[in-house]
Amino acid sequence: MKKVLVGLSGGVDSSVAALLLKKQGYDVIGATMSIWGKDGMALKTGHKNACYGPDEVEDIESARKFAESIGIPYFVFNCVEQYEEIVLKNFKSEYLIGRTPNPCIWCNALVKFGVLPELAKLNGIHFDYFATGHYARIEKNNNRYSLKCGIDVKKDQSYFLYRLKQEQLSKIIFPLGSYTKMQIRNIAKENGLMVAEKPDSQDFYDGDYNELLNVSNKEGNIVDCSGNILGKHNGIWNYTIGQRKGLGISSTVPLYVLELRKDTNEVVLGPLDKTFKKSLRAVNINWIGISELERERKCYAKIRSTQKPVPVKIIPEGKNVKVLFEDLQKSIAMGQSVVFYDGDTVLGGGIIDEVE
Repeated sequence: MKKVLVGLSGGVDSSVAALLLKKQGYDVIGATMSIWGKDGMALKTGHKNACYGPDEVEDIESARKFAESIGIPYFVFNCVEQYEEIVLKNFKSEYLIGRTPNPCIWCNALVKFGVLPELAKLNGIHFDYFATGHYARIEKNNNRYSLKCGIDVKKDQSYFLYRLKQEQLSKIIFPLGSYTKMQIRNIAKENGLMVAEKPDSQDFYDGDYNELLNVSNKEGNIVDCSGNILGKHNGIWNYTIGQRKGLGISSTVPLYVLELRKDTNEVVLGPLDKTFKKSLRAVNINWIGISELERERKCYAKIRSTQKPVPVKIIPEGKNVKVLFEDLQKSIAMGQSVVFYDGDTVLGGGIIDEVE
């Protein structure tokens, strides 16, 4: 009997994933990664519906009760140090230089699908596969593993998984990829799971990001495209590209954040039409659907998780990729990820480093 280690979050998706695998005849083991650093952090505003927060203890207890209810062994592994080093350090360094990171992507590739199963092995737990409650699918074609979208378009999480490697994909199972969210909640109800109606996590942290950054104010100028001073700010990290509300600037036309300049400590504002860009350059590329990009090709891309894929041309530039959009795109943020698709298959993706 094949053994599967299932990453349990205490929510409905991972719980049903474990339940489905058990019903399919797998020997299921539950495991949760503890990532909330309780020492040296005075975080006050993070609460429920977030992956990272002080309510983690409740989620662990929920996962433990679920594991007991279906009769599977359950373990909790302390991943605090690795999470802070991999995810939080990147989050802080990127924000402080005016970029917008996506911590969920780094957490998935390096912590959830990296540190967690590795710690389980180091603690003597044998398993053949690792599974989670992500809405995505994996297929093997010509000795290469493909990452594909989940069939529920609204819940598809392939965007957050584009950094997974071939070796990881060969040992991963996504039981929910062929289900809709409604079907999963119905399965939970039919099996009497207490988490059937539990809300989904909405972000990695739902509190004040300044608590995570833990830096003093750094006053600078808010300027327009011509360099005219419009006001003052207390740190470029308090703003995001495309932001319109909460700018504290009076204007006869709506203004949006166009640029965050680390070198001059300036926040640049401009009208709506200035938020649209035609191209970007991506670095730190990870390919899944292909071994490498040998020549320019047309495909589709997403610059944010909730976006519908849009047509692009991607051009290799050494190890990096130039992305040309067929239609102008609004508020492309450096530090975020661009993910490439061929139909419902993930080709790969990278970190947005330049925008034009």
